[in-house]
Amino acid sequence: MTSTPKNSKNTANTAAGPTARERLKQAQQAEARANRRRRRITVGVSIAAAVAVVAGGTAIAVSGAKKSSDDGSGSSVAVPANTGGPDNTVITYGRADAPHTLAVYEDFRCPICEAVETSAGATIQQLADQGEYKIEYHLATFLDNNLGGKGSKTALAAAGAALDQGVDKFKQFHDVLYANQPSEREDGFGDVNHLLDLAEKVPGLKTEAFTKAVTEGTYKGWAAKVSRAFDKSGVSGTPTMKLDGKTVPVIGQDGKPVTGEQFTALVKQSIGG
Repeated sequence: MTSTPKNSKNTANTAAGPTARERLKQAQQAEARANRRRRRITVGVSIAAAVAVVAGGTAIAVSGAKKSSDDGSGSSVAVPANTGGPDNTVITYGRADAPHTLAVYEDFRCPICEAVETSAGATIQQLADQGEYKIEYHLATFLDNNLGGKGSKTALAAAGAALDQGVDKFKQFHDVLYANQPSEREDGFGDVNHLLDLAEKVPGLKTEAFTKAVTEGTYKGWAAKVSRAFDKSGVSGTPTMKLDGKTVPVIGQDGKPVTGEQFTALVKQSIGG
């Protein structure tokens, strides 16, 4: 705990202004305050420093989730096509008749989510494409509250615009966002022009309709509804994955994200395949 330095009783120092030592203390205190603001949750460059290990060996980013400050509660909220679930807050990827369901809880600014996507994302999609399960995405925006900014909300609204173009477009844009995720200390996704630039990486996505929806924030209200649904889900952080309701530990006891091979083994163990 840093205490506030007392004012000097020395009149000569008072007249001459703060001493070099006092200026150093003031600078250190300012930096400490800035660090506390930046680190309201334990997320960082190191996966080991960014995860909390809980019962069952699952490591998740601590959310400290708060209620969304966006409204999005009116009946006139624009909802993208291809949504489902309660109040159209769930995005489903994969075959509708798949025998199992993988619920994925993510925040686009979450660095642990990005680590899992990098390590096992291709396999997670491949198993869905093969019909092992369908994926239901439950997206959050709590990192905007914890880190400051609006990147999670803005990225989610843009993902809604991609979803309106098709589930495959959403999935491709989802992957592009994680592949180009800014540092958690930066609010890069809060810039719609940056999101539009990233959309160019998805063939055929950046249509006039998509650009208009992202620029005008057409799906901001829907994004707020999706965020509130996450807050009410009982899930305490991201990434969390549940296969038919059973948690799949995507972070190992060593603090590292599972590989594709490890994830496949976990799925087979869970479904008895």
